[in-house]
Amino acid sequence: MSQPQQPQFDLKNMVMAVAVSLLIVFGWQYYYAIPAAKKAQEAAAQQAQTAQVATTAASEVKDRAAVISATKRIKIDTPAVSGSINLTGAQLDDLQLNKYRETVAQDSPLITLLSPSGSKDAYYVVQSFAAVGDAAVKTPGQATEWQAPEGAVLKQDAPVTLTWDNGQGLQFSREISVSDEYLFTIKDTVKNTGTQPVGLQPVSIVQREDTPKIGGYSTFYEGPLGLQNGGRQEFTYAKLKKDPKTVNQVSATGGWVGFTDKYWSTVAIPDQASKVTAFYNFIEIPGRDGYKTGYRVDDVLTVQPGASASYESHVYAGAKVVNTLNAIGSKYKIDNFNMMIDWGWFWFITQPMFKLLSLVHGLVGNFGIAIMIVTVLVKAVVFPLANRSYASMSKMKNLKPQMDAIKELYPDDRARQQQETMELYKREKVNPMAGCLPIFVQIPIFFSLYKVILITIELRQAPFFGWIHDLSVPDPTSIFNLFGLLPFQPPAALLIGFWPLLMGITMWVQMRLNPAPPDPVQAQMFNWMPVIFTYSMSGFPAGLTIYWAWSNFLSIVQQSYIMKKHGTELDLFGNIRDSLPFLKKKPAAT
Repeated sequence: MSQPQQPQFDLKNMVMAVAVSLLIVFGWQYYYAIPAAKKAQEAAAQQAQTAQVATTAASEVKDRAAVISATKRIKIDTPAVSGSINLTGAQLDDLQLNKYRETVAQDSPLITLLSPSGSKDAYYVVQSFAAVGDAAVKTPGQATEWQAPEGAVLKQDAPVTLTWDNGQGLQFSREISVSDEYLFTIKDTVKNTGTQPVGLQPVSIVQREDTPKIGGYSTFYEGPLGLQNGGRQEFTYAKLKKDPKTVNQVSATGGWVGFTDKYWSTVAIPDQASKVTAFYNFIEIPGRDGYKTGYRVDDVLTVQPGASASYESHVYAGAKVVNTLNAIGSKYKIDNFNMMIDWGWFWFITQPMFKLLSLVHGLVGNFGIAIMIVTVLVKAVVFPLANRSYASMSKMKNLKPQMDAIKELYPDDRARQQQETMELYKREKVNPMAGCLPIFVQIPIFFSLYKVILITIELRQAPFFGWIHDLSVPDPTSIFNLFGLLPFQPPAALLIGFWPLLMGITMWVQMRLNPAPPDPVQAQMFNWMPVIFTYSMSGFPAGLTIYWAWSNFLSIVQQSYIMKKHGTELDLFGNIRDSLPFLKKKPAAT
């Protein structure tokens, strides 16, 4: 007597298609994007080494501390930032971020954001003026020697004032203050003691020397960035260097322009009512590459004889803290200031996800726990869809006898089998597509959470429990050294940590809630899919693998409950046994 064939559901094919699509996405990320990023880092390192050799022969790159000590400066001392302002050019070129360190170690160095020209990876801001109509008028620039009061220190909400006289009847004073953690306000006042009116155009420049090392992720942007005419302007380092003679200018009213890194940014912000020309340029520096961004105010500041005129602008130099950016944007009427953070095309999902995660974190004090609570909330939101999905799957399982009968009636006519099966679904009001709805709903939620964990500084170095000291980086453990019990460190390719492994196990168990597909190819694909996902996810942030493992566990509980509620037999251990060849029961002899 022949054994009855097990049912082959269209739903399984659809789920397989969705899973394969996800596999392609993650496979591309792991096997293309991450290797490409590593190659970019290696190329950047090689380029930096080459530049270092060339610099030795052309213009020697000096030690940062030596450059700083060789110039007159006023100290910066606030709770958020520390460093100094170079009185040569009144340059903001020495800045550390007091709240952030390079690693999770308590004695790790503070993050250094800005460094003076001539040092390695120089990064600085210069405010100047361009004379209009009379080139003989001396204006302050990068080489100007400004004067400061003896012992002056720039503190939070305690400004300092620098002065410079051009010797031609113009007296410049520059008041610099710090507020809102990372916002520098620069108020320039020009007094004309001469006999002729003078026209000036304020200019602000944010400049980098040497090509910065960037992560190379396709999921967020690092490089020259601005906001003009309501839209982000992105000119990558590679693009500027490829077309060094191209003048990249954008005319706008207000906005901002500068550079953004993953977690930090330095941007120049004109008066938001000013008409400006923003620029993004590559510049040649002997032995090195340079990148200059900034703006020139198109409106001429006219200073009449015996009168004074002022212009106020800002510089943001610090961490891209969401609440800080939002508060500054609102306070100073800077449109879309939080677009300094690359929220992506699906910002309308990513930003609410961040707000929800932050709200829960404020209640529980741990971002890992917050991720788990948000996962429960997401499950609650999609519960109606999941309920319909699992209910439909339960009905389909209960139709197994009828489906077996169809296959026995038309054993060699697969087209007729499909036709009769669809008629059966229609009569019994079963939707074979219902199982895909929760998947499609959760895909954008998954990617929005991925984006939040990857780009927001609030998740940087945020601990969970145990060995997870930073939710924004991969789980540091590995199964190949028994999670640290064996005294050796496996290579990076074998760093498959506890949480990615748990994610893979829960994914595999969840798939066992349904009988193994009768098609051997499908069965093998379903068996190997969790393994492939586990390996791929090992390079993702720990916060994301915690989310997925916890989400899988909740789905197992939810699906089991709904199946029992609809009277569907739940043979989890039997399905696990049947999916493993060495445990699978052999058919009885006929």
